[in-house]
Amino acid sequence: MIKFLVYVAIILAIFAIGYLVRVFELASSLKGNKPEEVTDNDNKFMSKVMLIALFALMAFTAWTLITYAPLMLPEAASEHGVEIDWLYRFNWAIIFLVFVLTQILLFYFASKYYGRKGNVATYIAHNNKIEMIWTVIPAIVLSIIIIFGLRAWNKITAPASENAIVIQIYGKQFDWTARYAGVDNKLGDSNYKLITDENALGMDSTSEAGFDDIIVKNEFHIPVNKEIEFKLNAREVIHSVYMPHFRAQMNCVPGMTTMLHFTPIITTAEMRKKQYVINQMADINSRREARGENAKEEFNYILLCNKICGNSHYNMQMTIVVDTEEDYKKWLASKKPYFGKKIVTNK
Repeated sequence: MIKFLVYVAIILAIFAIGYLVRVFELASSLKGNKPEEVTDNDNKFMSKVMLIALFALMAFTAWTLITYAPLMLPEAASEHGVEIDWLYRFNWAIIFLVFVLTQILLFYFASKYYGRKGNVATYIAHNNKIEMIWTVIPAIVLSIIIIFGLRAWNKITAPASENAIVIQIYGKQFDWTARYAGVDNKLGDSNYKLITDENALGMDSTSEAGFDDIIVKNEFHIPVNKEIEFKLNAREVIHSVYMPHFRAQMNCVPGMTTMLHFTPIITTAEMRKKQYVINQMADINSRREARGENAKEEFNYILLCNKICGNSHYNMQMTIVVDTEEDYKKWLASKKPYFGKKIVTNK
């Protein structure tokens, strides 16, 4: 009922505004003015409106930053993520500075040089100095951004160290599977021709390197302060491994293996204790209660698919748990290898 009344009020307001405009036009006609002609007074009035609009825009921008900043991702949970966040803030600082300067100039000049009878704008066909300024300065700024970006990208995609823990992430419609290399830290061979309901990854039982591999679903664990090398594969369409808290993303392409690596620096337990995470989860749970959902949600790192891969794309996710090294070894030791060989952890 309330929604219906709101809609009725909006419709009536639109009609009221239409009638007010019509009344204004009729009043102008009775005074001998032509509504389609813009007078100096009209332009002067709009020049003041432009300044009001400038202040309103800046106030709205400030409100947006203050309101939505707490909803951003918490601090980066990986080594390279710290640099990614710095690069992100660096880009935003440039964008915000340019936005503020251009909007102030835009509204100021629109207000100062409003139309007056007899005034004619100066037409400049070409100016080498101006052309150089707005070409060279953006080129320098973009070059700096690209150099910083390439440096960060190379750190993520360069070959991982020999001591990195190797984990395969396998995507298919619509779930993820993680496979851990065993004590040899080598993944066994796999072949799409071997895929069955029981052997979802097509693992080759004749590959000795895969005898101690283990497969997990729903969630996978990684140790803190240890480099993790992810080898990424997809079955039928392009998926995208997206781990937002670690600032890591890479496409999974059928028929090929893509890779990325990072070192987690904050355990799941440590992140849950951070105040802004506590506040964010409290807000999420209060919203769930407002919708009548009783289950409390707890913070977890998460793996998402960042490609629209089909009808259930939105539900393609997997929990990531960052453990202490001791807890990780205990967790891994509790898992049985796919082909039944005992796992001995040395990481």
